[in-house]
Amino acid sequence: MPSSQRLQKALITSLVLSLIVVVVLSLFSDMRQVWHDISTFRWIELPAILGFTLLNYLLRWLKWDYYLRYLELGHGVSRGDSGLIFTAGMVMSVTPGKIGEVFKSFLLRRVNHTPVSVSAPVVVVERLTDGLGMLLLMGLGLTMYPPARPLFALLLGMSVIGIALVHYRPLCERMIAQIAGLPAGTRIAPKLTTLYESTYQLLGWRVMLFSVLLSVLSWGMECIAFFFVLTGLGVEPSPLLLLQATFIFAASTLLGLVSFLPGGLGMSEVSSAGLLVAIVGVSLSVATTATIIIRFCTLWFGVLLGVVALIWFRQRYRGDPALDSASVEAS
Repeated sequence: MPSSQRLQKALITSLVLSLIVVVVLSLFSDMRQVWHDISTFRWIELPAILGFTLLNYLLRWLKWDYYLRYLELGHGVSRGDSGLIFTAGMVMSVTPGKIGEVFKSFLLRRVNHTPVSVSAPVVVVERLTDGLGMLLLMGLGLTMYPPARPLFALLLGMSVIGIALVHYRPLCERMIAQIAGLPAGTRIAPKLTTLYESTYQLLGWRVMLFSVLLSVLSWGMECIAFFFVLTGLGVEPSPLLLLQATFIFAASTLLGLVSFLPGGLGMSEVSSAGLLVAIVGVSLSVATTATIIIRFCTLWFGVLLGVVALIWFRQRYRGDPALDSASVEAS
């Protein structure tokens, strides 16, 4: 688990990178016009934008909590604690590929001593089903932008192959057995077995179908939030605009995720602005402004909530040395 100083340094670094991305985008699209677009934005839309973002977080927490109960890892964890752990984990959204959200496993261990190797697959499968949900949302608008079809097919194919490999138990068990035969394998293999068993359960077809549908619904909320950002900038509202916003938000978010850049910084913003110009037909300044607003109302809004939740968690479990140590070995 990262120490407070390391966590603060990571957040400050990501924030600085985000500001650099904003400045560079603004320079490429006429900074004065961007600031004009921001000043004329209908801020009355902001409650709706943040409201749909919060609905996304709520639905994603339901999935996190569902996974905990399904794997019987929720002993001693109230719904409030579950929500607090989930929200605190969002502070790590600015890590590459969001892999830092395994931080939630360390927080869960603090509450009920669940080994990280048991609960970490929850975070991995969360990310996988989120990605599949975003792919389905992206697929709704592929006819509007054919160049995205190869990327869609590649990501979908990789996801299906990965899931199929997990379901092929003999192969996975053989791989773990081979690792067990290595010099340090006897210590690693049991943890890998635990990781595999938890992952296998969460990728059962019924559980996965429910999770992917929930992911489509949850991320669809942020697509709607993006729609309100565009209408707030004066783009005429229509069912077509909603479809365009859904495709662009899903595609740019996925590109940021697979780039493994912290929070997708740079990749998500550039792809979002470019797709807005190409598909919706807005000016580059409007596209840049829309991208800046939605990123601060989703990614950085979530990080802010995560900071507040983490402070609350530390106060609730004050005195625990694991929360203040530089690192804790996963058990």
